[in-house]
Amino acid sequence: MAKITSIEYFRVMPRWLFVKVTSSDGGYGWGESTLEGHTEAIEGSLDELIGRFVGYEADDIEHIWQTAWRLGFYRGGAVFMSAISGIDIALWDLKARKLGVPIYSLLGGKVRDKVSVYAWIGGDRPEDVEAQAKKRIGQGFKAIKMNATADLGWLDSPSALQGSVERLKAVKALGLDVGLDFHGRVHKPMAKQLAKALEPHQPLFIEEPLLSEHLEAIKHFSTQTSIPIALGERLYNRWDVKPFLESAAIDVLQPDISHVGGISEIRRIAAMAEAYDVGIAPHCPLGPIALAASIQVALATPNFVIQEMSLGIHYNSMHNSTYDLCSYLKDASIFDVKEGYVKAPTGPGLGIEIDEAEVRKVSKNCKAWRCLEFHGPDGSVREW
Repeated sequence: MAKITSIEYFRVMPRWLFVKVTSSDGGYGWGESTLEGHTEAIEGSLDELIGRFVGYEADDIEHIWQTAWRLGFYRGGAVFMSAISGIDIALWDLKARKLGVPIYSLLGGKVRDKVSVYAWIGGDRPEDVEAQAKKRIGQGFKAIKMNATADLGWLDSPSALQGSVERLKAVKALGLDVGLDFHGRVHKPMAKQLAKALEPHQPLFIEEPLLSEHLEAIKHFSTQTSIPIALGERLYNRWDVKPFLESAAIDVLQPDISHVGGISEIRRIAAMAEAYDVGIAPHCPLGPIALAASIQVALATPNFVIQEMSLGIHYNSMHNSTYDLCSYLKDASIFDVKEGYVKAPTGPGLGIEIDEAEVRKVSKNCKAWRCLEFHGPDGSVREW
């Protein structure tokens, strides 16, 4: 048995927060606590957890998770669960490395040999989608996701929706499947109009058609369209997920391994979803550690459907960043896409090797990434 001797975190470009856990026998593991736009808040929560868990047995992953969840009295929420996530992922990586096996071996073994993936095109105000889609085809993708619209008013002109259908048709004409992200920016008066217009063109799914806090509206919305409804990035634990499953409001669940409490919690969420015939398509516009952890879980999850990855996503190049998904990996080929799939990694732990020297160098002067701001012509705030 080996005790945790240190828990470190590293703020790195373009907008990620990595975690490293080291044990008394020299073992180590990497995790990711990225919560886009809230880096300092996560760092504060990690400081509190570090003070508690240094000295705990590194093998006791579930005990550490339960201690964080139950003995802090106040539970859940994006910040707290994202902090737990980084530590939890790192502990699974550490344990699997120690045993010399991939994490999926500790989760019951593989149920598939490769993982279906998709990438982003179009940006926050989608444009130039046909050229970007062709580039994704050249990279090996068979599916992409793009924002359905630019930012919208609560009740906007119907003309604001017309481009959504044309973009969908243009990309599908190239042979790609297309997920459309409403991003919670489309309010109820506009969402039902947009879904009706898109339905004949069969998007793969529509994501966050309404904000997740509107459970009753999402349930009603689900009865008005045949398009699969996906959401979950703003649900942070199994109790948040439960009412969406019980109400049959969604078809695809998108938990984020860096937001829901790590590998320990996302596997429980996936098992819950399977009991309701709901597929799992993990949210992950984040860094390589979050993606590697998501892939490990996907390989052992029967109801997994498709995995998001951030290769070339528009956020990665903001603020003059030159860092992309594979910039901190010693071997970028681990995430190679062939005919729409990433092969199961065979290395121990997460199956990736992090360039720690680069991580430490970048983290020394890295500023926190800020969420984007959108305003309407009258100056009022619009959903990002």
